[in-house]
Amino acid sequence: MEKFAFIQNIQDWSDQYPWLEMLTSLSLLVFFAVLANFIAKQVVVRGIRKLILKLKFANSEVLSEHNVIRRVANIVPAIVIINGIPTVPHLSEKVITLIQMLGQAFIFLTIALAISECLSIFNLVYQKNPKSRNKPIKGYLQLVKLIIYIVCALLILGTFLKKDVFSLLAGFGAMAAVLMLVFQNTILSLVASVQISSYDMVRIGDWIEMPSLNADGDVIDMSLHTITVQNFDKTFTTIPTNKLVTDTFKNWRGMKQLGARRIKRSIFIDQNSVHFLSAQEQKKLQSFLLLGDYLDEKQNELKEFNQQFLNDAAFNQRRLTNIGTFRAYVTAYLKQHSGISQNQTIMVRQLQATSEGLPLEIYAFANTTIWGDYEMIQSDIFDHLMAILPEFGLKIYQAPSGTDLQALYPQNHDQKNEQMFSS
Repeated sequence: MEKFAFIQNIQDWSDQYPWLEMLTSLSLLVFFAVLANFIAKQVVVRGIRKLILKLKFANSEVLSEHNVIRRVANIVPAIVIINGIPTVPHLSEKVITLIQMLGQAFIFLTIALAISECLSIFNLVYQKNPKSRNKPIKGYLQLVKLIIYIVCALLILGTFLKKDVFSLLAGFGAMAAVLMLVFQNTILSLVASVQISSYDMVRIGDWIEMPSLNADGDVIDMSLHTITVQNFDKTFTTIPTNKLVTDTFKNWRGMKQLGARRIKRSIFIDQNSVHFLSAQEQKKLQSFLLLGDYLDEKQNELKEFNQQFLNDAAFNQRRLTNIGTFRAYVTAYLKQHSGISQNQTIMVRQLQATSEGLPLEIYAFANTTIWGDYEMIQSDIFDHLMAILPEFGLKIYQAPSGTDLQALYPQNHDQKNEQMFSS
């Protein structure tokens, strides 16, 4: 009886201080919430994680980066508070209702974030598949995340307004036009992503060139709203996804698939150096291994042709030119070059003559797509052609420089220098 009396005395005393009873009850509730959180994360989460890591398909790096189970465990203390807050004495109904609403909102947000983490894990696992380079799904997953966050926001809003989601959606029907205006970029990006994926326009790893946006490099990321390009100067260009559908860009994927890269460059020949080959020049060029068969064939062809027109004047007869012989040499040189793809087009042609000279264009394909090797092959070819050009009596055209003008008037230049020093 004395014990019951003691307890009754304590209750009577506590009734005189209601705030103390409320504070004690809140402290106990917080203690149980922290205890539940500790048990959930330190015992349950660790146990489940160790169990998952034993599975063959589990990836420890992915799980360490995205810990979904630990995020879901945050729901446990929220549930304890939601169910325990009504037992705290001397709390008004409004405060209890507000705390429960906040707890429910926290649970909805935590579930939404957990689902988003699951989608991120799925995307990381999918990217390890070689087929993911052709069919990236990051944009679609971002759309799913956006829908989940919208639903979560509606649930939270419905919790505080004490309405269900369907009632809120019915109320938003009048705001459809406004919502479409707000999310127009998202809608355009979604349509563009579907078109890009359907027509296989761009893949991760493709080299694309888009001068209008200063993009020239490799695609390293494709999302719902943007596509990131790492340029060759190591800068990054972010392109809106719908721009790849509405604007023009160049994709170099075909070059990589072919395994060959085009060489299209011209040498500008001084037109004053073009002339007919003399017998002495033909004899000199006959020693070139690449021209032996060509000169023999041409000489026989011209001999037969000219014999049919013996009565014609000499200037009406066909003769070999140094520019034509040089074209034949370049063609033969390219066809035996180890860096040129022999399965692709090989052509040496004259372009329209201009005031800058006669362009002699080399059109061929290097048998590599590696940038450094390609430039090396191209440079080696033109180094050789520019060096051997004088053997054909040809000259490269270039605008006169100060040194050229000085060579034309050496005496006047010396006199001006003397006057300058004497003054």
